[in-house]
Amino acid sequence: MNTRREKPMAMDFLTFFIILLLSFIWICTVFQTLNSKHRKSGKLPPGPYPIPIIGNILELGQKPHLSLAKLSKTYGPLMYLKIGYLETVVVSSPEIAKDILQKYDHVLSSRSVPSAAMAKEHHKHSMVWLPVENQWRKLRRICREQMFTLQRLDASWGLRREKLQKLFEYVSQCCVNGQAVNIGEAAFITSLNLMSATLFSVEFSEFNSDSSQEFKDVFWGVMKCVGSPNFADYFPLLKYFDPQGLLRQTKFYFGKLFAIFDGIIDQRLKSRGTQMKDDLLEALLDLNQKSDPELSRDDIKHLLLDLFVGGTDTTTSTVEWAMAELLHNPNKLLKARNELKDVVGVNGLIQESDISRLPYLQAVVKETFRLHPAAPFLPHKSNADVEINGYVVPKNAQILVNVWASGRDSNTWLNPDSFMPERFLDRKTDFRGQDFELIPFGAGEEDMSRFAIGLSDGTPHASHFDMQL
Repeated sequence: MNTRREKPMAMDFLTFFIILLLSFIWICTVFQTLNSKHRKSGKLPPGPYPIPIIGNILELGQKPHLSLAKLSKTYGPLMYLKIGYLETVVVSSPEIAKDILQKYDHVLSSRSVPSAAMAKEHHKHSMVWLPVENQWRKLRRICREQMFTLQRLDASWGLRREKLQKLFEYVSQCCVNGQAVNIGEAAFITSLNLMSATLFSVEFSEFNSDSSQEFKDVFWGVMKCVGSPNFADYFPLLKYFDPQGLLRQTKFYFGKLFAIFDGIIDQRLKSRGTQMKDDLLEALLDLNQKSDPELSRDDIKHLLLDLFVGGTDTTTSTVEWAMAELLHNPNKLLKARNELKDVVGVNGLIQESDISRLPYLQAVVKETFRLHPAAPFLPHKSNADVEINGYVVPKNAQILVNVWASGRDSNTWLNPDSFMPERFLDRKTDFRGQDFELIPFGAGEEDMSRFAIGLSDGTPHASHFDMQL
């Protein structure tokens, strides 16, 4: 009796599942058909033919920047793909990148917000994800006028110098003890403390401490969640289910960071009457405590999140790659060390004012940016149809400027896969996004070069030592 009842129930479930699956496929097909209207109304850039429903997602591989760079050799520097149901245009040349980031910046300055970035409503407060409208412009103005002025940065130079001195002493002690130096770990802790000194006038972490590993886990957790491919971003129906759990994980990491920021803000508010500090948090709280506040407390926390995650990750990865390249090219390392000896002496601690007198070291940083950009893609989003190079970039399409591919474009660079800092010695190239052969941070209204704080601090001191693999 039970067996006979179970069979119809099993059949009913199977039938329901098949109907549900077919309904899902039908909805997706209709959605894809509606989205493909641009193929009829305009000429899209060339690209591989998309598979129904999943599009070109299988062609991304484990390293999308490499896969897309390879595809661009077949389809050209302006390429169209469907990643799931997300229309995507990939740019792989400096010339077209200039059009995207500067000429058509007013139309292409928005970004497709990944599901993970919606954790704690971060996308509603973050300069990274806000559309270029009033709130974004207000935050940008505050950063320029109140935060990153020379006066405020100069005021925190003493604290930053102290953190760099600690790095110098830590590496020196490792040399005396015959210990290997973990460049990534040392760069991360120094970057973290440089940011915390500039923002809060406090130190977050110590070398060889449990707290440094905890911070590292949190920051890298945030970067992994926001930067990982997420099916919820490519298939709209999945956004409600968070199948990979990336949104939940991001909420957890954001919550840990916001708890730290809340504690620092509360402590600062209590001490403001008796002890005033001239740091960036003080500037933000001044705007928050006005009778007509320009910033809410949530705005402050989300802005601090952007600065910490962006600044720490950018500096750490750049210093680590720079030292890796120098160690693999001992003759380049020797040139950098000799330049430092000539400018600051054998045991001298470099000053920020010395950077302009270190052209070879600047060339090392630029060459590192070229070969190893902090992020391989600069994501943008089109607010309207726009014609570029005779092709239509459709409204709401995701635009990925493949910075990694542009940095290795053989039409622009001689021996593009070789580490050659000398190429920048006679070349006036601005790494802040004004020269489109080298665009590690972006350009135009979306210029995120503020995340470069500390880059000029870390690499010089690391290059001071006679290092070997």
